[in-house]
Amino acid sequence: MAMVKIVATRSSCDRLAAGAVLVNNNRIISTGYNGAPKGLPNCHEAGHLLEAGHCVRTIHAEHNAILQVAVMHGSSTEGATMYANYNPCIHCAKYLVAVGVKRVVIGKIYRNPQALDYLKEAGLEVLVYQRNVTWEESVYKNYSHDIEEKKAAEGDITLTNG
Repeated sequence: MAMVKIVATRSSCDRLAAGAVLVNNNRIISTGYNGAPKGLPNCHEAGHLLEAGHCVRTIHAEHNAILQVAVMHGSSTEGATMYANYNPCIHCAKYLVAVGVKRVVIGKIYRNPQALDYLKEAGLEVLVYQRNVTWEESVYKNYSHDIEEKKAAEGDITLTNG
């Protein structure tokens, strides 16, 4: 969930900073955050494009993570796990089902909990992330100080052409 929070900081819509990380076989295969499609203005540049109370200028984090797999080649979403800081909307839930995601882990329920019922009905495992304060403190410790300088016990290494 720490990765999801970091990815969410890239969000370009200030209505909701959403992030998603797609994992398959214990490997991160893509990340996504809510933002405008490539080449189009973001919310902070052009303002929100609202439809029925939702900003539709952006592509949702979950959808962007799926799209990234499509353009990067070589990965499959079949059997993958989607981690997201919020539950997907009904549209993103449909996309997750369609691409074969089998497990969804969310940080918080946002707006439409029926999307979670939809995922469960489609046979996906749905979990709400349970905080582990000890683990979070260790992550914070890693990010709260500068990278420590280290030298190998053997000293500096010199490469030779030979």
